[in-house]
Amino acid sequence: MAVVFIRHLPQYIGDRVTIEGWLHLKRSSGKIQFLQIRDGSGFVQGVMVKGEVDPEVFEAVEHLTQESSIRVVGEVKKDDRAPSGVELTLTQVVLIHPAHDYPITHKEHGVDFLLDHRHLWIRAPKQRAIIKIRAEIIKAIRAFLDSHDFTQVDPPILTPSSCEGTTNLFHTKYFDQDAYLTQSGQLYMEAAAMALGRVYSFGPTFRAEKSKTRRHLIEFWMIEPEMAFATHEDNLAVQEQLLEHVVAHVLAHCQVELATLKRDPARLVPVQAPFPRITYDEAIRLLQKDGHDIKWGDDFGAPHETVLADKFDRPVFVEKYPTAIKAFYMKPDPERPEVALCADLLAPEGYGEIIGGSARIDDPDLLMKRFEEHLLSKEDYAWYLDLREYGSVPHAGFGLGLERTVAWICGLEHVRETIPFPRLLYRLYP
Repeated sequence: MAVVFIRHLPQYIGDRVTIEGWLHLKRSSGKIQFLQIRDGSGFVQGVMVKGEVDPEVFEAVEHLTQESSIRVVGEVKKDDRAPSGVELTLTQVVLIHPAHDYPITHKEHGVDFLLDHRHLWIRAPKQRAIIKIRAEIIKAIRAFLDSHDFTQVDPPILTPSSCEGTTNLFHTKYFDQDAYLTQSGQLYMEAAAMALGRVYSFGPTFRAEKSKTRRHLIEFWMIEPEMAFATHEDNLAVQEQLLEHVVAHVLAHCQVELATLKRDPARLVPVQAPFPRITYDEAIRLLQKDGHDIKWGDDFGAPHETVLADKFDRPVFVEKYPTAIKAFYMKPDPERPEVALCADLLAPEGYGEIIGGSARIDDPDLLMKRFEEHLLSKEDYAWYLDLREYGSVPHAGFGLGLERTVAWICGLEHVRETIPFPRLLYRLYP
């Protein structure tokens, strides 16, 4: 008898099937044993009735422990009350390997305890749901970009210098040279865009920031598209279309997982393009009107972003920040050079910036001036300067932070649950 995945059980109603998985939870009413079984693809309840199976099988089930691995045989029956829509009437249960004194019980545990046991905590229904939604988000992002003429290009993880000229870098030795873990693949994507037109990278990035907020991780994943012959307006249009596609995909394919997380889908339904836009100038006025002590030229913190995002039912673009507080490569607005052709996309419900992007400087003289203003090494960035000497074109791109996007779509309190094994300020284990 072939083994069936739990998520496929609705296709086998009335059939006798075999499931291989783990015992998540067990309860008994004396003559009936109820087994919550998981196999990675989903959860299903198996019911075993005393007198309908061999006595030794029923007795063996009574001694099964949480997270023991098992193989079960049973008939699939329709059950509209069950999240999976079915349950199993069990006839056989075979123990594969017992689990003794499983440390994560069905009670409240502290965050540090759970993170110490993260390798086991990811088995919990909520954590499994988050990881599944994360996988679907990645699938949707790739599908959108691949179908819109983007080519994936993989930038290096080890780099000789910073992408944005910052000092929050993890240093290592590259034989007899200094090297750093990448903060971003953007500069390399600009080079790739000059070869392939539309490109994107998807990989881990590292920020050596001593931050302990609910929005920050030390190691996180970024999707960074870059487009040759693209304007600021083109850039915003791709961002909102991408995010609309991702949310629609999750709503269509992750109903069970959203229900497990108690995430109200109605909060995500309004996420449809076009997204509202406000300028940095308008944002400053809104914040000042709300009583915030902020002036033109200041950058936004988490409270400011939350106030702005709460005024809308979908993500909102804040565009045209002062050039002085943005990265050296951002193109100034030709009509108002003190602001950049850039935008941050703020998610609703206090999740902050999930995308940051801009048009890039394509004028070699202006880029050289920026290098001098930011005291950047022309030797370290000589290859980047070459891009403006050999067929420079207007271009634009953005970076989407995967973990913040997952946190927002799942409605999570902290980004530490959005990645299977988070790296936090004081946590490198497991």
